[in-house]
Amino acid sequence: MSALAAGMIICFTVLAVGVMTSITGDLTTGFNRVLVALVYPLGFVMCILSRTLLFTEHTATAFYPILDSRIKIHRMFHLWAIVIAGNLMGGVISAGLLALSEEVIHAADGYLIIAEHLLSYSYLTLLVSATLAGWLIALGAWTILSTHSTTSQILCIYIVTFIIGLGGLHHSIAGSVELLVAYFTSDSLSLSIMLKAIAVVLLGNAIGGTVFVALLNYSHIRKLNK
Repeated sequence: MSALAAGMIICFTVLAVGVMTSITGDLTTGFNRVLVALVYPLGFVMCILSRTLLFTEHTATAFYPILDSRIKIHRMFHLWAIVIAGNLMGGVISAGLLALSEEVIHAADGYLIIAEHLLSYSYLTLLVSATLAGWLIALGAWTILSTHSTTSQILCIYIVTFIIGLGGLHHSIAGSVELLVAYFTSDSLSLSIMLKAIAVVLLGNAIGGTVFVALLNYSHIRKLNK
């Protein structure tokens, strides 16, 4: 249920980005990218501060017990499967709600621009981009653990997700909602191509969180503690 809630809450990032993209009409010029990046963190702030389970936030933290030999790796994959399923189910629900609210929101053009932008890359490019995004989100979760005030936590979340938005990097759950709402509000997207892209981005996010955060942080912290 927590993962389902996270998948639904992240729709507010998609709403904000969709509206901003509809206004600017372009994701390639520098100033427009900054405007989109400024609103991209909003749903993430609400999602993470509400303590719901977002897959990319917990890739590294779920991997630490394995490195400590406290659990078997299949238990991590089991947890990941539950969280991903919940996030994607929540994403489907929230994308449907955004589509049903289109007469009020007026962001269909923005959703389509975002979806076509995401699907325009090769799978290798998507994988590398998603790895960088997974790295950043897991770093954000890591830095949140070292902070004590809500303001500091919001700042940590905002910094990493702003960079993701500015760079146009690919986040699996937010990206899946972006693709789904574009699919619901237009007739020009292929569901099979969308699903393949989501799978590649999920893999990249997992690699970024586990390899570039969990393994590296664990190795240097373990040495410091010896």
